[in-house]
Amino acid sequence: MPAYAIAHLQEAAPHPEIAEYIERISATFEPYGGRFLVHAAQHEVKEGSWPGHVVVISFPGISEARAWWDSPAYQEIAPLRSRHIAGDIILVPGVPEDYDPAGTAKAMREALPAG
Repeated sequence: MPAYAIAHLQEAAPHPEIAEYIERISATFEPYGGRFLVHAAQHEVKEGSWPGHVVVISFPGISEARAWWDSPAYQEIAPLRSRHIAGDIILVPGVPEDYDPAGTAKAMREALPAG
């Protein structure tokens, strides 16, 4: 089941360390089967507020995503970004190919108080 690293990064002034981070990041996730799905793209806000940028990296599974995040190669370059760009980053497993949201809705209905 695929997993994703999703970052919501705030706007930042250009800096040489950010450029270096971008140049080096692919080499850190490729050994774990990672690849960019979203990077350096304009997003379109439909509800709420979402300033900044979105990055999505796909991995074959959550164990590969965790291994990448914890890897010495990524941890070495992470400060190049974090010193200059604030943001939120999550790792999240995807759903199986046969996922049916009706099952989630059913479980939610069953958890509702009788009434």
